[in-house]
Amino acid sequence: MNDYERISKAIAHIETNYRAQPSLEELAKEVFLSPFHFQRLFKEWAGVSPKKFLQYISLQHAKNLLQQQVSIAEASYETGLSGTSRLHDLFITIEGMTPGEYKNGGQGLTIVYEFAQIPFGEIIIASTVKGICNLFFTDDHNIAVEELKNQWPNAVIKASKDRHQENILQFLNKEWNNLAEIKLHLKGTEFQLKVWEALLSIPFGHLSTYASIAGILDKPGAARAVGTAIGDNPVALLIPCHRVIRSTGFFGDYHWGSVRKKAIIGWESAKILAE
Repeated sequence: MNDYERISKAIAHIETNYRAQPSLEELAKEVFLSPFHFQRLFKEWAGVSPKKFLQYISLQHAKNLLQQQVSIAEASYETGLSGTSRLHDLFITIEGMTPGEYKNGGQGLTIVYEFAQIPFGEIIIASTVKGICNLFFTDDHNIAVEELKNQWPNAVIKASKDRHQENILQFLNKEWNNLAEIKLHLKGTEFQLKVWEALLSIPFGHLSTYASIAGILDKPGAARAVGTAIGDNPVALLIPCHRVIRSTGFFGDYHWGSVRKKAIIGWESAKILAE
């Protein structure tokens, strides 16, 4: 297991056995490490102890964040990390596909992709000449490529690297010097694109709700439709759909796994509160 797989397994064990408040020794045993090495690994990954991290993925912590009523509109696209933790100075622009590209499944487009390891698992990054079109987590290279081909049945798809992918990896690996503006080239309806743009304004380390996003779009009765559009987000992390939870404080589902969603939320909370 790599570091994230160990952390993920530990988080899943905490979720299943939360009422029993599993000890450090029990968690370490789950991932085949000594308590000393597990505690050190966890702190290296999250910046806090397993016990503290548990607080950050709890229902009460989520409710506290929601009660802060951070103004999404005033957050003004704070969507990048600066230094060790805080989102800063990363400006993402979204360009929608043309109607022809949307309708024809990417006919006339060339899409290049590569795989990379980040703190939350392996990802596939795909891009056109205009920007990133897909970024999602995967456990199987063949399945990931097939999923990409299913989304773009008429595009030319090949394994290769480009500057858009390099910018993303610089961002995810926290290399901040001369980071260029990140561009996304997405296939979506007008409503989906508006929802995804609204997600960009949720500050790092904070949470919002489906109803709040619907309110930002001046569609207060469209929380369910907003949830569907969020679930269709083609670009993990950069468009932070993981920061949207239920109004009750429950984290809810995530396209790439509920444990991964909690891991990302807890990691962000640990980074921003550590400051």
